Amino acid sequence: MGFKVFKNTVLLFVVIVISCASKTKNDISSNDEILKQVLNDSSIIVGANQTEAYLPLLKGRRVGVVANQTSIVTRSLNKVLEPEIIVDTSYHLVDFLNNDKSLNIIKVFAPEHGFRGNADAGEHVKDGIDTKTQLPIFSLHGKHKKPTKEQLEDLDIMVFDIQDVGVRFYTYISTLHYVMEACAENNVPLLILDRPNPNGNYIDGPTLEKEFSSFLGKHPIPLVHGMTIGEYANMINGEGWLTNGIKCEITVIELENYTHKSSYSLPVRPSPNLPNDQSILLYPSLGLFEGTNINAGRGTEFQFQRYGAPFLDSTYYKFSYMPKANFGSKYPKHKGKICYGNDLSNVNVERGFTLKYVIDAYNNSIDKTKFFNTENFSKHAGTAKLQQQIEAGKTEKEIRKTWEKDLKDYDKMREQYLIYNR
Repeated sequence: MGFKVFKNTVLLFVVIVISCASKTKNDISSNDEILKQVLNDSSIIVGANQTEAYLPLLKGRRVGVVANQTSIVTRSLNKVLEPEIIVDTSYHLVDFLNNDKSLNIIKVFAPEHGFRGNADAGEHVKDGIDTKTQLPIFSLHGKHKKPTKEQLEDLDIMVFDIQDVGVRFYTYISTLHYVMEACAENNVPLLILDRPNPNGNYIDGPTLEKEFSSFLGKHPIPLVHGMTIGEYANMINGEGWLTNGIKCEITVIELENYTHKSSYSLPVRPSPNLPNDQSILLYPSLGLFEGTNINAGRGTEFQFQRYGAPFLDSTYYKFSYMPKANFGSKYPKHKGKICYGNDLSNVNVERGFTLKYVIDAYNNSIDKTKFFNTENFSKHAGTAKLQQQIEAGKTEKEIRKTWEKDLKDYDKMREQYLIYNR
């Protein structure tokens, strides 16, 4: 293999310019912007690019891989000479590992949205065969969300490499839980290739209450958890959250040149409906609309950058749009209907969580009985109290006060598991 480890965001140039698979109308499009992004993030080296650290751990072992479209290994950045960037190439992790004849890749496990990342949110992902590598793929978002004993019996080690965005109801951390639990039960060590958390500079939101535990949130953490996948795995082990308190043997290939204050632009959309930085920064706040009857941009090219519904007040909201079936959303809410709401695609958004959009939409609903999908909203919020507080007319400041103690307690607990500086 013998090539140099190099910087992750070179891939932003490769993927956006060369591959149309992840391109949307509101993705970064100009070469100047791409160059700026590459240079801004070029110091961070993700776990997957540190091949010298983990390839020796895989040689001579039967390997399983938990991966999706974000599992990318980049080759080498030869040099940067303005205005030219010389780049070799990039690989999907599974393709990269499978091409190394000294390694024995046995099978792949796919989370929500699938191995190559083209399934709708919540859509069952089917088992199958990867047409490129001919490796068997086992779904972790269908009949089985946890690898079975039979699926692990011919493995010596499992690799986990998935990009998270730092929000409790983003299901990749639930997949991490189940993979760790299955590996622990079957004595299979887990190798985690860490990646930055683009919302990793803060913690916020209500803490999950036990009775609302689901695949949308399994652990008593705030809505925005402020950890990388590697750090979160440490917490799962340390807090005894796996069944019967069992521990998974984990090795984390740590990030280089990353702190929780680092800004990070994802080179590949982490799921079909998070197309760009704007959507990822807004996702913690607009993701709560998933538990309501409000459309959060699904069925448009501006997912999680707008929201609306036919029953929002058209005299208050001057912006309107019509959701249509598209990539990543075959059946968007209010498909084919005019939705009145708010466009945030060009708003200057800081990294942070706010209730102002949900509260504003609720207050300006013509028919408030249509607003909440109560069971689903409580699962997203992690508590029934948030809906009750919004319906009671509480302000965001009043609601936030009810989270203060839980956030302080969580922050203290989180501190012992952090790998990177705050």
